[in-house]
Amino acid sequence: MHELVRTVIHEALDTLGFPRGEFTVEYTTHESHGDVATNIAMNIAKGLEKSPREVAQTLADAVRERLGARAKSVEVAGPGFINISFSASFYESVLEEALRAGDAWGSATMLSGKRIIIEYANPNPFKEMHIGHLMGAIIGESLSRFFQNAGAQTARDTFGGDVGPHVAKALFGLHHSGISTPTSSKEIGEAYVYGSRAYEDSTDTHDEIDKLNVALYHVLEKHFVNENLTQDEQELYETWQAGREVSMKAFEHLYEMLDIHFDYVFYDSDTVTPGLEAVKRGLSENIFEKSDGAIIYRGEKKGLHTLVFVTSHGTPTYETKDLGLALIKEKKFPSDKSIIITANEQVGHFNVMLCALSEIEGALAKKTIHVPHGFMRLTTGKMSSRKGTVVTASALIENVIAIAKEKNEDDEVATKVAIGAIVYMVLRQSPGADIIFDPEKSLSLEGDSGPYIQYALVRALSVLRSAGEGGRDATSSRPQHQSPPHPYILMRTLAQFPDVVAYAQERMAPNFLVTYLTKLASQWNTFYASERIIGGEQQEQMLRMAKLFAQTMSNGMKLLGVPILEKM
Repeated sequence: MHELVRTVIHEALDTLGFPRGEFTVEYTTHESHGDVATNIAMNIAKGLEKSPREVAQTLADAVRERLGARAKSVEVAGPGFINISFSASFYESVLEEALRAGDAWGSATMLSGKRIIIEYANPNPFKEMHIGHLMGAIIGESLSRFFQNAGAQTARDTFGGDVGPHVAKALFGLHHSGISTPTSSKEIGEAYVYGSRAYEDSTDTHDEIDKLNVALYHVLEKHFVNENLTQDEQELYETWQAGREVSMKAFEHLYEMLDIHFDYVFYDSDTVTPGLEAVKRGLSENIFEKSDGAIIYRGEKKGLHTLVFVTSHGTPTYETKDLGLALIKEKKFPSDKSIIITANEQVGHFNVMLCALSEIEGALAKKTIHVPHGFMRLTTGKMSSRKGTVVTASALIENVIAIAKEKNEDDEVATKVAIGAIVYMVLRQSPGADIIFDPEKSLSLEGDSGPYIQYALVRALSVLRSAGEGGRDATSSRPQHQSPPHPYILMRTLAQFPDVVAYAQERMAPNFLVTYLTKLASQWNTFYASERIIGGEQQEQMLRMAKLFAQTMSNGMKLLGVPILEKM
């Protein structure tokens, strides 16, 4: 409806000879203030040397004329706002259009022709996926769906650190335990914790793990160029390969539960060569400089921090690997925009990396955007995988599933309810905000939860089945009776769905859709309790409302990644 109002206002301005100034169109919080309000008159009144109310009245008359039967009223309010209320017949037309659109209701074309690659989750092999990665996975997947819904060709990728100090610590721990072929992510996680502690507790072990880290880089380099490995090198390579495979299978199991599928999986080992080549080129162009045997980027010249890109041992840091990754992604999937989702603790890292990239590949850096998210915190406080107190993604999901099973004996239902609870709690927060996760509250059916919106949809689908309408995929015909004189509050909210989706997508903020769906579910529950849907005088109209609610809720939940259930 925002687009309709903007179009009508522009037409009125042109007809009246008024300037096309900037203005907002917003949904009102109370029906007595109309359905939408605009501040256009107040924004252009000064240039016209007239009072805002005078301009508003002139504009209101012109807008009213152009809207015709679509408007119930167009009124001037306050210092010069124009409040517009839509007619019941207009809402009926929106409802009809939405039902015809079906699964496409709420989709758009503003990103048609655009190519977007989005990187998220990024758990590291040789560690268990923790709840920070889970948070990034949920946010990234939802944003990917928003971009696709807006018409973009979207590629999903994830990036994992399969080389580096953490891998050397895990390999050291595995060797200490006599494990040459790890078979579970738990084994690897325990080995990493052991190696991390040993690294800090002993200078000799510290040096040994550092040497192991360098040795692994050399082994992988020799393997990739088909150079023969010694027996010790071959054993190191096989343990590394088995560990990475076990880690990735564990990650893939969690992705399947979240309905996430990546188009590309990149590893640190893929990025080392292109990253080092980029730094070498940058060094020759004085973008980087040598310092005590290392290669650094002087971030101070751009108001940032100085960071090491290649250590004195000749090994690349995360910054160099991310340079290489940016180049690889552009080669694999040339894009109009490259988005990276990580925790906000990496803001400093990406500021420096993107600054260095801007001097190496300016166009690529310009279209690369880092979108940070906050932390998910439990009662134990901030996570620490180094200390072995990390809260793993699998542990959190299993815990919520166990609680959900107390009310849902069906394992599949309990799992989907638990996933819905977690996804909702992550996406309900504004971008970048921290989350304090309470498993019990996340499963509440009283409101502001994933199960609350899931259950509202289950109710609607049950009504449609009872009426023999075939659920949310059923077709409908326009009722022959006269429409009610006033649009239902529920219908008013349903009509806002495409605008809410567009607003959330443009701001990369799924929380706006979460808030909307929660409000919609509450209004449906009121409608469900107060209206006679089946067997009343307006049964056909009521069932069409139920269908539109089910379609809207279903489409919205799919954008968020909240599972849809037929029963609870």
